[in-house]
Amino acid sequence: MKQLYMRQKLLSLRDKFTIMDGQGNDVYAITGSFMKIPKSFSIMNQQQQETAIITKKVLSLLPTFFVELHGKEVVTIRKNISFFKARYSIEGEGIEVQGNWWDMNFRIFQHGEEIAAISKKWLSFGDSYEIQITKEASEELVIAIVVAIDCVKEDSESTSS
Repeated sequence: MKQLYMRQKLLSLRDKFTIMDGQGNDVYAITGSFMKIPKSFSIMNQQQQETAIITKKVLSLLPTFFVELHGKEVVTIRKNISFFKARYSIEGEGIEVQGNWWDMNFRIFQHGEEIAAISKKWLSFGDSYEIQITKEASEELVIAIVVAIDCVKEDSESTSS
């Protein structure tokens, strides 16, 4: 099992943050497009190679985000119509998310097998998440999904305020 930590920087003019290992070493760097349409996030590994891109669909009735892994679209996250609580669906690659992903406390399954568990760390400056990857072969997919879910949350919070 591998543990990684994602912490966003508060008051950052540009959406930029890292994912670190347990020793505090940067493993992935995430950079968002600033004042650009469509809004997107790029995930780079330690070798500065782009491994994933998360893009918000422009001109859609409800928010939709696409996750590309190594140039191939693998997952789509859509907001569903609901009257009381925001509801989202995740489609592609046999992915299922169980738990409270709005509070960043959930598990990710692929074809019924758990591949990761995500939990929000309290008492930290800014949003901080612990990512436990149980299937290391799915590490880049897990990172892309966690960043995409965080993007969906951030987008929803910014449009509601």
